[in-house]
Amino acid sequence: MKEQLEKLRQAAMDAVAQSDDLQALENARVRFLGKKGEITSILKQMGKLSPEERPVMGQMANAVRQAVEESIAAAAEELKKRQQEMKLKAETIDVTLPGEKQPEGHRHPLEIVLNEVKDIFIGMGFQIADGPEVEWDYYNFEALNIPEGHPARDTQDTFYITEKMLLRTQTSPVQIRYMENHKPPIRMIAPGRVFRSDPVDATHSPLFHQIEGLVVDKNITMADLKGNLLTLAKKLYGENTEIRLRPHHFPFTEPSCEIDVSCFRCGGKGCPMCKNEGWIEILGAGMVHPKVLERGGIDPEEYSGFAFGLGVERLAMFRFSVDDMRLYYENDARFLGQF
Repeated sequence: MKEQLEKLRQAAMDAVAQSDDLQALENARVRFLGKKGEITSILKQMGKLSPEERPVMGQMANAVRQAVEESIAAAAEELKKRQQEMKLKAETIDVTLPGEKQPEGHRHPLEIVLNEVKDIFIGMGFQIADGPEVEWDYYNFEALNIPEGHPARDTQDTFYITEKMLLRTQTSPVQIRYMENHKPPIRMIAPGRVFRSDPVDATHSPLFHQIEGLVVDKNITMADLKGNLLTLAKKLYGENTEIRLRPHHFPFTEPSCEIDVSCFRCGGKGCPMCKNEGWIEILGAGMVHPKVLERGGIDPEEYSGFAFGLGVERLAMFRFSVDDMRLYYENDARFLGQF
């Protein structure tokens, strides 16, 4: 038994020394010290010894068991320490390395065009104005020379909240609000969202964006209107762009006109984009009606002005050759990622 105990002690020490991870060490512990382990089996044979041999062998067996347990505990501590060092080394962060580039967002195509237009007008001395999207009937219609019963109200397809409150159908109400609080000379644009009860299709949406422009000063003429809008067209579509004014009717301007630009794709020769006409309509404009000036608290005998309104979606469709307005609102990453 003494020889067996000595051989088991040596075998256990060798097994512990050869354990290169905690699982191998646990296997060695079970092999020698488990309930069915080799040292445990020897201890179970102590009852077969004589009373004289039993204390001596018992003391030796306990010494062997204790030595193996201490060896396993020391090896486990060393393996845990080594494992921790390896983990720390693997997780070490080198602060001198360049960081990983994070994906960046970008501006929506409508925002891109809107900012371009803002920059152009700011460069011409215009101020940016804003107004409420939930508007009073007075500012959206009456003050703009569109009284109750006027046929122009039918073409607006208005979302009414109450009898006198609505979602604005145009950014023109900002004109009146601005004139009420500012004295001439006035040079301002009012970009913003507008709402109309239109069916959704390739060229219509119940929500879209407009930019309203207003200039009021002494001796303002149609020539000033044309000069400002020609500058806008050339900045947006190139120096070779030309514009033309066609007579039209708007209740809040007199005289009124629609503005066309020479087709920037074909140069005016005719193509599918301009329907082979060589011209593309981009906005409506005209001289501010005297009644509108009066509603804004400005004397039409002393001052005159011009106003214009353009759709951001329409500009963006031409700018990026997009033929379906719905693409701007559907949040398809494949489409938006191209900008």
